Amino acid sequence: MSLTLTEPHAAASLAPREEEALRHIAAGRTYLQTARHMGLSKHTVDAYLRRIRAKLNAHTTADLTRLAITMGI
Repeated sequence: MSLTLTEPHAAASLAPREEEALRHIAAGRTYLQTARHMGLSKHTVDAYLRRIRAKLNAHTTADLTRLAITMGI
């Protein structure tokens, strides 16, 4: 995993709904479960997660989970 952002900047760069989606995924929920919890379509959750991956330079779900834990999400 190669991160270009420090944790405080990484957390600040996420929109509230992106942070919420990340929290669900890091908790082990699927995109569909996350979508149902958030009242969104699976495609919207996918778009959020693609933006998060780009912002945080994360390539895998494991990377996202590690970042969420590090950021206290």
